[in-house]
Amino acid sequence: MEIEQEILINQYGQRVVDINRLMPFFKNSCNKKALFDEILYLIMQSKPKQEDIEPTIVESKLKPTYTPCVLLRKGFNNNLYKIIDLPDNESEKAFILLLSLFRICYYRRFQQEKNNPDKWWYWDLSDKKNVEKIISLYK
Repeated sequence: MEIEQEILINQYGQRVVDINRLMPFFKNSCNKKALFDEILYLIMQSKPKQEDIEPTIVESKLKPTYTPCVLLRKGFNNNLYKIIDLPDNESEKAFILLLSLFRICYYRRFQQEKNNPDKWWYWDLSDKKNVEKIISLYK
């Protein structure tokens, strides 16, 4: 994943951008499996909790009866992997749900670690100077 895409996902987690900014990124992805793996990695780093499940479904605006939501309600164990392995016709819903889970658990960590100088992903990403600094570190 390119740094600009990582920044965008973290901006979504900080509520700087909405999910509509990320959907083209998903729809144009040549390797959705790799993208799902990256999202799962970010979720696990954000330390999801069982109590994040219901707010995630609400945040996603998906019907609770959709397969990804039903799987998530069963807990995190192997169900996150089952969600990313759903058929193509479920992949967009899975992407939305997983991003919503990321947003819920990331934002909690963001509030705790805001502006940690060693973790750019917790810097204020609404500040263009911070974004430019991050990009320059990786270019």
